[in-house]
Amino acid sequence: MNGAKVHTAHRLKTFGVNMWAEFSGLAKEYNATNIGQGFPDFPCPEFLQAEVSKAIAKPSANWYTRTQGHPALVQALATEFSPLFHRDINPMTEIVTTVGAYEAIFCSIASLVNEGEEVIVIEPHFDCYKDDMAICGGKLVRVPLRCTGDATLAKNWKLDPKEFEGAFSERTKAVLLTTPHNPIGKIFTTDELEYIGSVCAKHDVIIISDEVYERVVFGDNKHVRIGSLPGMWERTITIGSAGKTFSVTGWKIGWAIGPQHLITQLQHVSSCTTFTAPTPLQEAVAGGFNHERSIAHTEDAYFKWLPAKLEDNCRKLAEAFRSVGMIPVWPDGGYFMLVDTSPMGWDFTEVKSGRYYDVDCVKWLTREFKLATIPISVFYGEANRHLSAKYIRVCCAKSDETIDKACSIISQLKKSK
Repeated sequence: MNGAKVHTAHRLKTFGVNMWAEFSGLAKEYNATNIGQGFPDFPCPEFLQAEVSKAIAKPSANWYTRTQGHPALVQALATEFSPLFHRDINPMTEIVTTVGAYEAIFCSIASLVNEGEEVIVIEPHFDCYKDDMAICGGKLVRVPLRCTGDATLAKNWKLDPKEFEGAFSERTKAVLLTTPHNPIGKIFTTDELEYIGSVCAKHDVIIISDEVYERVVFGDNKHVRIGSLPGMWERTITIGSAGKTFSVTGWKIGWAIGPQHLITQLQHVSSCTTFTAPTPLQEAVAGGFNHERSIAHTEDAYFKWLPAKLEDNCRKLAEAFRSVGMIPVWPDGGYFMLVDTSPMGWDFTEVKSGRYYDVDCVKWLTREFKLATIPISVFYGEANRHLSAKYIRVCCAKSDETIDKACSIISQLKKSK
């Protein structure tokens, strides 16, 4: 650059190597069986493949579409979610579509948070929340879930009311909630959501509810949308994902649903960042929702198959980990399961990497056993990172082949002598 100075924005000073680039790169380098990252490696459902073909054949579906959301998709979303929120959702003013839930989260934060203002997040949390806040000049205030009772059940990881309420201040602008939770797999109950909502109402703050795993609910658990609870619609932005709903994470189609006074601001931010999400994929996702509604009460429904399949995968992985002495944390739903590796007695102190145990453990499993997982410490801030202990995260949204390979590798793991 001939000595030219590069003056990057100060808000990027905390950014380093992206964790997903680091661990996915390692998995590729060692050709590892990847049960770490949350991407389904089984085929896109056939009905959605057909919808894409139909969409591409339409000339209008290959043009720029309405920047706030493709008309066919926002209408399909309004039809799908109106009964779930117990209200008639206006597709044009109370929904915005985005380039994945990632953009919906960023637009939510960017439209709400001024420099120096705070957003409370329940920890551990997905890493993009931290980076989005840094770009917007806000401060993330973390409140951890803590084990209560049997720590092998995700439902027993709960908020401490004193800690949660103590995190609010005059600078608090919003609370970031994830349910079903990533990485723990907890689904917040109605009582828990009512409590969170009551505290937010008391302090007059907005709720950003990341609900991308809403279709993956195990057993008798129930996914409750906090925005559907009495008095919560007016202060809640609910975020969803076609990638997680239909197992097509590469499509990057997301949305946000909420009251007009909040969604309008997201629409402004989105229009000057990505302008619009890909038209043919929005058209196809709309067709996917319409297809599902037509077979909703049959055994062919994808929304019945998906949670059943992922729960079965999760059970297989849990049994494999238990068989060698590790302790899985059974999730209520979602893509992920935590596994406690501490009974194995593995020691990585000689590695002297300067990283946490779980990071060294994940890299060792990838290099030595060709099994890719994800460390949990990366989902925590520094103050509470010790709570990650010796947990790793695994993903159950994988093909039979991947699950079988992973179980075979797990069976070879041994405790330290």
